[in-house]
Amino acid sequence: MNFLASFQRLFFTVKPLRFEQVWFRLWRKLYPLRKLNSINTAIAPLNWVWSAPEVMMGSIIDEHHVCFLNHRGEVRSAVDWNDPSHEKLWLYNLHYFDDLNAVDSLSRKSSQLSLVNRWIIENPPVSGNGWEPYPLSLRLVNWIKWYNRAELDDPEIINSIQQQAEALSKQLEYHILGNHLFSNAKALVFVGCFLQGDQAARALQLGLNILKREIPEQFLSDGGHFELSPMYHCILLWDLLDLINLAKTSANSSLTDCLSDWEQFACRALDWLKVMIHPDGEVSFFNDSTIGIAASPTQIFDYAASLGLATTIDSLPSLLTLPCSGYSRISMLGHTTLFDHANVGPDYLPGHAHADTLSVEWSVGDERVVVNSGTSIYGLSSERLRQRQTAAHSTVEVNGKDSSEVWSGFRVARRAYGRLVSFIDDGNKVILSASHNGYFRRNKPVIHNRTLTAEVQQLKVEDSLDGKPTTAIAYFHLHPDVSITQIDSCRLLLSLNSGKNVILNSSEPIKVLPSTWHPGFGKEIVSTKVVIPFSCSELTTTFKLSSQTSLQV
Repeated sequence: MNFLASFQRLFFTVKPLRFEQVWFRLWRKLYPLRKLNSINTAIAPLNWVWSAPEVMMGSIIDEHHVCFLNHRGEVRSAVDWNDPSHEKLWLYNLHYFDDLNAVDSLSRKSSQLSLVNRWIIENPPVSGNGWEPYPLSLRLVNWIKWYNRAELDDPEIINSIQQQAEALSKQLEYHILGNHLFSNAKALVFVGCFLQGDQAARALQLGLNILKREIPEQFLSDGGHFELSPMYHCILLWDLLDLINLAKTSANSSLTDCLSDWEQFACRALDWLKVMIHPDGEVSFFNDSTIGIAASPTQIFDYAASLGLATTIDSLPSLLTLPCSGYSRISMLGHTTLFDHANVGPDYLPGHAHADTLSVEWSVGDERVVVNSGTSIYGLSSERLRQRQTAAHSTVEVNGKDSSEVWSGFRVARRAYGRLVSFIDDGNKVILSASHNGYFRRNKPVIHNRTLTAEVQQLKVEDSLDGKPTTAIAYFHLHPDVSITQIDSCRLLLSLNSGKNVILNSSEPIKVLPSTWHPGFGKEIVSTKVVIPFSCSELTTTFKLSSQTSLQV
């Protein structure tokens, strides 16, 4: 990439940022946190005991062995906490201490306590990954939830919590905002409800002030989290449920005053989640989204019910649109479609966005058939970039370009803006039309339009391009469990594990190529993608349910 193109990409990446993001990024560069005030007296914590579902699998095997993101590792000395041979996200997970509140957590109390005490000794303030604000936030919440449940009386741990809270309050993530700042605020509120004294009171007030601003900002009026990732929606919704739980458990008056508002936001977010999951009960793969990082939707609904909350959507109608988020769901008798006509996320925070505009995911019964390829890795690798690009999603790529200019690990320059054009639901048929302008910025500007028509036995996908594209390719990624038989150049027989069959019929010749599906971090499963190049401006692809098991169709 030449200098002008690099500068242009950087310009369109930085242009949408808020002033506070730029200011605090510069401040952090100029004045990094170098030391903390010494804290010599550990304050006795309040004695409420945390109670909540334990849903995540344990990650501490013993005091020297751990497993994160499906990769094992050792922690035998101080250098292992920041071992550069591990990816940054793996090291972050090492510092989170999620195991303290994972399934059967107290059965590992001895190993947990040993590792906590080693962390305090081997991670002096303010050095290493563990003192960065995001792992600080998650670790503080985990230690606080665990401390009274584990029946501890350890001034060294309390002293460390005080130090970590001070470090967090001095490096809040205003340069990032979004889910990071929310996690900072949640941690400060937990500290303020757990400890006593002036420092705790200041932490509580600071955390509540941030939440007062961020909850209405981050949870849209249709209930969706504004980063438009079903996975991050689950993470933030669980955080919100934790805050509701904390208000009831601690009986802190500052939190109980917020309880009614928090419950209203949580109920809308629960409704949104119910729309955005597949019939198999798991999340859809739009933007950075995969299984196993957040609590599952079922676990979230159960947690909410234990707090007296529930979804208000008892049964799903044939069509539901989420106007602020930009997603729609079509629920027919035998199949379900999820449709992304959203923007990539808030303009100032597109870090978890993929170039997946107008992508579809389709399930037949409880089985996923058409998918997006998912997310298995963060960081700066070529594989991370590939998973974010348009070709990794069930949508259309024009002129070999991505619908949004994703680059680096979490950057987006010029981006697509989606629009729901029309929708009709007459009871037996649902028609949805949407478009995006992600390709309009090119030398040969193009608008991509996609219309979905769902009937009882089929889904029809019609793509049209306004403009003069040189090349266009429609991708339909298939779940690994789908078996494919090519009938002729334009037709495929898709066989499902349940014995059901689908005839895929295209108006243009079809290619079947190998691909990969990523249902979790560190997971790669061999799969197949349907690739349909089209030189004209229109393409029709139909998925029809069929009882046919032979090729005589």
